[in-house]
Amino acid sequence: MTVNAIPNALPRTWRGEMIALLVLGGPMALTQIIQFSIYTIDTIMIGRVGTDALAAAAIGTVIYFLLWMIGAGPVSAVTPMVSQSIGTTIGKPGLDARRDARRSVRMALWLVTLLTVPMFGFLLFAEDVLIFFGQDPEISRMAQDYVLVLAPGLPFALGVMVLRNFLATLNKTMVPLVLVTFSVLINAGLNAVLIFGLLGAPALGLIGAGIASSISYCLCFVMMASYVSLDRDGRQFDVFRNLLTFDRDRFGELVRLSWPISVTTLFEGMLFNAAALVMGAIGVHQLAAYQVALNVAAMAFMLPWGLAMAGATRIGLAEGAGDAEARQRAAQTTMVAAVGGMAVIALLVTLLPTQIAHIYMRPNDPENAATIAFILTFLPIAAAFMIFDATQLVANQLLRGLKDVTAPMIITGVSFWVIGFPLCYYLGFYTEFGPNGVWYGLMSGLMAAFIGLGIRLLQRLRVPPRPPELRQPDQDSPDLNPA
Repeated sequence: MTVNAIPNALPRTWRGEMIALLVLGGPMALTQIIQFSIYTIDTIMIGRVGTDALAAAAIGTVIYFLLWMIGAGPVSAVTPMVSQSIGTTIGKPGLDARRDARRSVRMALWLVTLLTVPMFGFLLFAEDVLIFFGQDPEISRMAQDYVLVLAPGLPFALGVMVLRNFLATLNKTMVPLVLVTFSVLINAGLNAVLIFGLLGAPALGLIGAGIASSISYCLCFVMMASYVSLDRDGRQFDVFRNLLTFDRDRFGELVRLSWPISVTTLFEGMLFNAAALVMGAIGVHQLAAYQVALNVAAMAFMLPWGLAMAGATRIGLAEGAGDAEARQRAAQTTMVAAVGGMAVIALLVTLLPTQIAHIYMRPNDPENAATIAFILTFLPIAAAFMIFDATQLVANQLLRGLKDVTAPMIITGVSFWVIGFPLCYYLGFYTEFGPNGVWYGLMSGLMAAFIGLGIRLLQRLRVPPRPPELRQPDQDSPDLNPA
């Protein structure tokens, strides 16, 4: 298969575009859900070790995801760079995007690897940082030990996402779904062996969980890289060719595109962590209920996220091809599919709050009564919150597909930290809304982000697309392989 023969590259009808989006985005959404489930499995298994281990894993995971959000920039930048390169060749048999795409993937892997050096250095001081923010010294020590054994898997986890995003531009999503599922099962098995000391292995507790995760991330990367190299279509791009050769121009382009994405991701991720601190200051039961409701919202978030990533690929192809009508269809079908899917989930959450609360907490335990009462209050608010979260997510991802990242960074920064968090704080502490006010503050920030990003997206869609010039040769040396 050649690049110009990608199935349903740019359908000419709304129905065709919706089918192309769902074929691409359905497996991507399912992959996100399965990948997210690993944290639920880890939490359940670590919880059996003890309260201290669970607390250490919780605050350790906050630090780990802080670093993951920084690495999200180059991971996300792969989609618009490769999809627009491929889009440039649609309908133009004389052009070939393979070498150009290889340069982008190769430098994304370089950037992910280089970022891990300062990340690992930061983790050496994780204990001191946690103590500075008022955490228990012993729990902080355990958390640092945990993230230090978890850290070796971080570059492999980010590398997996780089390759997944590359494969998505080729409509290759089913095998990555299988590989991620297999890695989750490996992680669960290694957890059982290393945490509890099964099959003659030492019982390492929390440390065993970190080791298991690092091993599973490494194995998943090896499997994904093998698939990219062996697949009939993927190997045409030969993405690991000249892997050790630095490409200054493409690296600089990647950095310019990726750092605003990383900052935008930090803006959003840290907002929810800060809201947790506010909720914790209000009360323990409120914090526990917030964590449950947020977990429900986060799991629901995986559906529109997968579809939005597919939408970023679709709109990138249209942008690269210079097709304004296809770009418009990609944007509208992505918004309809993602928000429509989230609306169905939100309706279920609104109708079944008691059943959902009982999944997380035993209803017959009197000590859980207060927390369950707050969960029942929070879930209907969280359902409305999900709709605004999905809409701003889709708008942001579509803008990334158009390589528009700086303005969205500013919009989300203002929406989340000038509007959202101040309202969380004020409504939570100084009004009768109390803990509900924290959710209203979050919802206000997401609503502002959707309005700002939506206006920005409409503005960009009115501007005629300008296909990027396809840069054929590798920066390092003449490419003697025409495939």
